[in-house]
Amino acid sequence: MDVPDSAENPLGPPALGLVTIGQAPRTDLRPDAEPLLPGVRLVEHGALDDDRFDGEAGQETRRVLAPEPGEAPLVSRLRDGGSVVLGHAALIPRMEEAVARAERDGAAATLLLCTGRFPSVRATRPLLFAEPLVQRAVAAVVGTDPVGIVCPHPDQAEDVARRFSEVLPGRVLAAGANPYAPRERALHEVAEAARALADGGSAWLVLDCIGYTEEMRRTAARAADRPVLLARALAVRLAGEVVAAFGRQQA
Repeated sequence: MDVPDSAENPLGPPALGLVTIGQAPRTDLRPDAEPLLPGVRLVEHGALDDDRFDGEAGQETRRVLAPEPGEAPLVSRLRDGGSVVLGHAALIPRMEEAVARAERDGAAATLLLCTGRFPSVRATRPLLFAEPLVQRAVAAVVGTDPVGIVCPHPDQAEDVARRFSEVLPGRVLAAGANPYAPRERALHEVAEAARALADGGSAWLVLDCIGYTEEMRRTAARAADRPVLLARALAVRLAGEVVAAFGRQQA
């Protein structure tokens, strides 16, 4: 995809758009992302930035955004540190608006901060989906080894295992651990899920949500004594390569 002249950033360094399916800014993400993106300006927007999640209005918002019956849920972070369970349909127009805002702010490319699977989302510059970036990077690393996937919600486990099985030749297991729970609880859940997957025979673990942090990676590795791949690091590193490529082209 060609990047139009308007993607050039007169303010200085090239910009990467970070679009969350929840609310921006993702203060939980920046401490891990910024060291991976030297010389890149981050532009953050959220699909739910204009939505309210307090009081009766919040209850109605959650109802509108809830998954359809039988649909695998999505989980994302709100600005106040809480979380919300989402379906896909109501998110698409909100995601497109957030991508457009990132592009107006000068993003040469935009990374969608969710490892769920989405239909086409309109964009005028490169739009990178975390799921294929993560899945293909994992496939390149693990070979035929059995892999354990940690996902945010137990109701996602079956769907996540199926989707990874489409690209990984080895056995795939999945278990849930909520990265948006209070810190100690989140670390405990991640450790428990990691141990269960290792006990089930997984040679590698993947923390398959942008909400999982480097601290959670270390916790999982200690608990399971297995190498752990972190979705946010894989996706951000690869997105940084795209922005760097366009930055060199424009220099």
